[in-house]
Amino acid sequence: MPNWSKIEQKISASIGKSFQLKKRSSVAGGDINQAYQISGLIENSDTQVSFFIKLNQKSLLNMFEAEATGLQEIEQTQTIHVPRVICSGADENQSYLVLENLSFAGGNSHSAEQLGQQLAAMHKQTAPQFGWSRDNTIGSTRQINTQTEYWIDFWRESRLGYQFELAKQKGCAKSLQQKGEKLLNNLDDFFADYKPKPSLLHGDLWSGNYAYLKSGEPVIFDPAVYYGDREADMAMTELFGGFPSEFYSAYNEAWPLDKGYQQRKTLYNLYHILNHYHLFGDGDGYAMRAESMTDQLLASL
Repeated sequence: MPNWSKIEQKISASIGKSFQLKKRSSVAGGDINQAYQISGLIENSDTQVSFFIKLNQKSLLNMFEAEATGLQEIEQTQTIHVPRVICSGADENQSYLVLENLSFAGGNSHSAEQLGQQLAAMHKQTAPQFGWSRDNTIGSTRQINTQTEYWIDFWRESRLGYQFELAKQKGCAKSLQQKGEKLLNNLDDFFADYKPKPSLLHGDLWSGNYAYLKSGEPVIFDPAVYYGDREADMAMTELFGGFPSEFYSAYNEAWPLDKGYQQRKTLYNLYHILNHYHLFGDGDGYAMRAESMTDQLLASL
């Protein structure tokens, strides 16, 4: 267990008021971290406050610090709501990330449309290069964000190439390795008439990483932030489903996707399927699915 007294002290220093922890309850749902909702009082007042806290091994503090920096980078754009970062740190046992505690609801008739509009606005925030100022994680896998001038080089080296190497280390079929190498050597063909901008991306935008506040306002969380082709975020929204048609209509009205997206989305989702193979093995057929997607891409060359 973590040292709750030290966490209480860190929260107090971060909010500039003495926080007295009174209650904590475990929150289910995450595959990687332990999570708790904690609540307590501000000293010398009847004000009750609550926070959401993630816990993991002490050695994984960098993972939490990168997540905090990513949330703050999105927050600074003032385009879409994210949980406010309170603090992060480590005690003698565990690392932790303390966030604003948010209450979610089902959304209203405009929530999905607002999500599409706000995500498009976030994607319009750009940087001089692809990548990011630091590496972070996708799930629990290291995500390399070495800043690069050319998107194709970034996707070849820091995304697909890295995941194909992890798949090889995992013991995937030689046929997948060979097809992966051929795909990497021909990435330019997918970008003959398309030059993406380095857009600010959530990076892990599946349906479990967005919700709606009680007001109906969208909120996104658990990011794997970097600057890349906005199509990579949009592709992942389609990978496992869970985003309504109103979301896509509003996004495309705000910033229409290029016609080549329908082909490239497979290229982008291949990264996540390979990562699922790395994380979870092949019990759910991830290696076979990755090879099928690679075949599909190669057939379109």
